[in-house]
Amino acid sequence: MRPQDIVVLIKIILLEGKEWQFQDIARAIYISPAEVSESLSRSSYAGLINHERRKVFRNAFFDFLQYGLPYVFPQAPGPMTKGMATSHSHKYFKGKIVSNEIYVWPEPNGSDYGQAIEPLYSNQVKAAKEDSLLYEILAMLDVIRVGKNREKKVAINYLRKLLLNESSN
Repeated sequence: MRPQDIVVLIKIILLEGKEWQFQDIARAIYISPAEVSESLSRSSYAGLINHERRKVFRNAFFDFLQYGLPYVFPQAPGPMTKGMATSHSHKYFKGKIVSNEIYVWPEPNGSDYGQAIEPLYSNQVKAAKEDSLLYEILAMLDVIRVGKNREKKVAINYLRKLLLNESSN
């Protein structure tokens, strides 16, 4: 698996019920159609998608995000920089988590200032700027990658609702 494979699968979930082609996914998340094809092959091999039907196996994907993501794609906050708010600094967390720490994806034109969290892939910030739900989900994934247990619980419950249509525990 490569980090952008996570984003490809999320985008497919967000497009559920709509017709799409590889170039649609590629344009939306700023990677090439060939990278989308290779990503789907890796995800099929990993048992996260039925390549023929283009259906994400949501239970397997949720388990991977919950238990595997922080080990396969770990992240530690870096130096202070301008950027786009992520993790518990995303507006979704306002009122849910109180923290003095601010995390951002580095972005020269960003409106926030905080510790750098490297995005899963290089064009993630561009894609997140154009799709607010994708942005929210990617910020939740960063909570799983760098958050404390209490923060992770909020993010996991959010993903449980989104991916499995279940209420939180």
